[in-house]
Amino acid sequence: MADRFQAPRGTADLLPADAAARARVEATARELLERAGYGCIETPVFEDTELFARGVGASTDIVRKEMFTFEDKGGRSITLRPEATASIARAYLEHGMQKLPQPVKLWWYGPLFRHERPQAGRFRQFTQLDVEAIGSDSPLVDAELILLCDELLRILEVPELVLRIGSLGSPETRAAYRPELVAYLRDHETELARDVRDRIDENPLRAFDSKDESTQAVMAEAPTMLDRLDGEDAEHFTAVRRLLDQAGLTYEVDGTMVRGLDYYTRTVFEFHSGRLGPEVALAGGGRYDRLIELLGGPSTPANGWAAGIERILLAIGATAEERPHDVFVAAEDSQRERALALVTQLRRAGLRTDLDLAGRGMKGQMRQADRVGASHTLILDPDGSIQLRDMRSGEQRVVQAERVVEELITR
Repeated sequence: MADRFQAPRGTADLLPADAAARARVEATARELLERAGYGCIETPVFEDTELFARGVGASTDIVRKEMFTFEDKGGRSITLRPEATASIARAYLEHGMQKLPQPVKLWWYGPLFRHERPQAGRFRQFTQLDVEAIGSDSPLVDAELILLCDELLRILEVPELVLRIGSLGSPETRAAYRPELVAYLRDHETELARDVRDRIDENPLRAFDSKDESTQAVMAEAPTMLDRLDGEDAEHFTAVRRLLDQAGLTYEVDGTMVRGLDYYTRTVFEFHSGRLGPEVALAGGGRYDRLIELLGGPSTPANGWAAGIERILLAIGATAEERPHDVFVAAEDSQRERALALVTQLRRAGLRTDLDLAGRGMKGQMRQADRVGASHTLILDPDGSIQLRDMRSGEQRVVQAERVVEELITR
């Protein structure tokens, strides 16, 4: 016998019983974000590779190691999107959204692809929610986005929620800080992980994000960007903190936070759950005031965040559970066509209704009604009458055909 096919490593099938929990997350996000004025946007699953090399950063692990990149039949290099913000920024420019009232507020939900080591809550194809506000440098934008993310996670009842915030300053401030950090890393070079040593000159800030224990020990004593903030950068971070304080939001200030993408400036933040531990971010983001310009547009401030759907579901312990049916229609063979007509009528009335499609006998159909969790079963008798059975109490009585829909909706 030939080997059976399985899903590719690092991917997972979404079964009907699991879909309900995901649908709840998306529906909750849609209601919350659209109430706040964010419109839904969709972008292609693949983009020109250069979009991510330029926008995400050539020195990031995403671009260096994790992208699924290939040539199309026209010889063009294309990449399955590893993150959503660069695609949304590209769409903002391509469709002239800079001409709209600013900021343009957008949200996006869909699959992303990264070639990384699969583990709990991390897949090579994963689902993400992205929220972006493009066109304003106000600290109010930073605060609104953080508060929306916090509200979403609390509505979804994520346990032991922790918010960490920091600031990376402006590129000019980082340029002044960079030599100090590079000198510190050179002084401790032998204690750093190899990939960190290889990127000291290219991207020294990434050392803060290393998972290597020896590197982490070195970085615990390193000078931080947060300690070097001054002028407008310091004022901006102070304003964001003040707004969060006024909203009653608890947070931790973390000077070692750098995020995994090169385009971030000023405010950065992450949400964690105590259930998954401090190394696993459920959601995070920050300000990216230079990304639009990097992609060929005018200087345009922007801010946004992303949340991992698989990680959220893991944190809340969402169980696979299918929604029960309202009604099951059981019928003898001679009444099958009549049963389908009645099922169609009930579905159009908004009732979740099913019938037997496998040729079961009446006893088998009643067992199937139990399996699908139907609260009521309609039994079609050969003489044309209809019996309504309450599956919880066992009560059963005849109902008039013209009153079936009204009766069930009332119940």
